[in-house]
Amino acid sequence: MVTVKRICCIGAGYVGGPTCSVIAQMCPEVTVTVVDLNEERIRAWNSDNLPIFEPGLQDVVQSCRGVNLFFSTDIDTAIQEADLIFISVNTPTKTFGIGKGRAADLKYIESCARRIADVSSGCKIVVEKSTVPVRAAESIRRILTANTKRSLNFQVLSNPEFLAEGTAIADLKNPDRVLIGGDETPEGQRAIEALHSIYGHWVPKSKIITTNTWSSELSKLAANAFLAQRISSINSISALCEVTGADVEEVAHAIGTDQRIGSRFLKASVGFGGSCFQKDVLNLVYLCEALNLPEVARYWQQVIEINDYQRKRFSSRIIGCLFNTVTDKKIALLGFAFKKDTGDTRESSTIAISQYLMDEGARLHIYDPKVKKEQIIQDLSHVEDPSRVSRLVTISTDPYDACEDAHAIVICTEWDMFTELDYERIYAAMLKPAFIFDGRRILDSLHEQLQHIGFQVETIGKRVKQRLSFSVNKEMPTPDHQPAPKRTKQ
Repeated sequence: MVTVKRICCIGAGYVGGPTCSVIAQMCPEVTVTVVDLNEERIRAWNSDNLPIFEPGLQDVVQSCRGVNLFFSTDIDTAIQEADLIFISVNTPTKTFGIGKGRAADLKYIESCARRIADVSSGCKIVVEKSTVPVRAAESIRRILTANTKRSLNFQVLSNPEFLAEGTAIADLKNPDRVLIGGDETPEGQRAIEALHSIYGHWVPKSKIITTNTWSSELSKLAANAFLAQRISSINSISALCEVTGADVEEVAHAIGTDQRIGSRFLKASVGFGGSCFQKDVLNLVYLCEALNLPEVARYWQQVIEINDYQRKRFSSRIIGCLFNTVTDKKIALLGFAFKKDTGDTRESSTIAISQYLMDEGARLHIYDPKVKKEQIIQDLSHVEDPSRVSRLVTISTDPYDACEDAHAIVICTEWDMFTELDYERIYAAMLKPAFIFDGRRILDSLHEQLQHIGFQVETIGKRVKQRLSFSVNKEMPTPDHQPAPKRTKQ
């Protein structure tokens, strides 16, 4: 069996950085070097201010950085010295050409393969860690074969990541499974055993699954497609709940107790986000179309369409409740990351909601405890005219400042801190009637309290019965705030 003493990871992003930090911590005899072209990112990894936020990551990095974990821009040296090379670079959805909007752009994968072939010698195990379409490993193998030297022998493996941002370190240390795909040749099996031995330092053997390369690649796409499908399924039911009087939380609990279904990923919200779900479903759609499976492609495309529908439906509800116009109205958006406990904004539903509201002329004041101002402006400027973003968007560093003089609060990310805010203080500083739109169902236990304060509460998947408080005089009771506006038909 090949003994792995040195590992190189090309790509210091959300996958490569945390994965290799945990490997270094769990395999103290292995030297791990994470490399990237981005000098600023590498400097951040070598500082106390890491480039990504992930609970527990700081402690892992500090425990082994400078001992057997290194971050560098010297890519060629790291490749030359490594026994095993992870390719962990971005694989964005193509924005032009054949497959635009659906197919994965593999230019960074190809660039890595060519660089490995150019500078390597000896025996190398090349592992695709990025989310890639089926048969991407074959592309890597063909590039390496076409450019190989007599002094170079290689094997290509697939080792997809199954991390959930916000719990990535816990997922890495106690994974549901580790999947390794490789050739069914003796050489391929020895390469699988080498990577198996790395994970075997801390992962039980029963949780390490080995397959052929193609099964490994497809399993990653299928896993994310199934998870996205569950979210879109419960979100479609949330729309039905709002017009029938049912509560989607109660429905989700009722069906989730069925052991055949389970309760995971049945949380209705403004829609899924993140780097993988949409990209992988669209990749699956494109794959099915390319293989002449149009019925299968249409099935998975509907998962994306329901997600888009949920975002637009929620945005339209905000506009409708605010008397059918948000022009020049201040709206506080609480949360910009696609989920709590991460600073990642990729495909965040807040971006889509912001775009819809800006199109109606709303003035947005955005607060997120972990997302930097520059990132928010950059994300919004990709979907809107930068001058319009500059005019309509203000980034707040304090949630109370964001809510002051606002017509409405929109909760877009389920940060725990948003359940602990002083809503009496917030209400006193808002324009009346004051609205709260809970896009994450994190304020359910506070509805009665919020309504007693004076808020009109709107949430996903439930018609909140509006409570009117009365002040008594000798003639007749008079509402102390305006009744809820009639909801427009969606």
